[in-house]
Amino acid sequence: MTPARMTRQRAAIIDAISDGDFRSAQAWHESLRGAGSAIGLATVYRTLQSLADDGDVDTVVSESGETLYRWCAAHTTHHHHLRCRSCGTAEEIDLPSFEQWSRAIASARGYTEIEHTVELTGLCHACSTELDH
Repeated sequence: MTPARMTRQRAAIIDAISDGDFRSAQAWHESLRGAGSAIGLATVYRTLQSLADDGDVDTVVSESGETLYRWCAAHTTHHHHLRCRSCGTAEEIDLPSFEQWSRAIASARGYTEIEHTVELTGLCHACSTELDH
């Protein structure tokens, strides 16, 4: 697969998402527009999907079914997330026992080349504290 060309729009999107939490393409678009960019929503969607396909952007699906995107700090290794349902803050988590379990289950049933997605959601400490007050 040929790497995507670094356009002005692609660079602006990468810059915008490089240190943010999970947000929808529409929210990233609004952020870019708020910063003065004239980039179109379709360009944001296409670029985020391309970045996700390349492993540079993490995606998760919200409770409403909307795909959320975030720059992937660890895009060189397989990883999972613990994400706050309220504010979108996310942490990358290591699940070695899950990885072993999933390989064993697949192997026992004759499956190979296993892929999976694990997403844990909850309320972060800050959001939990807000609810208590």
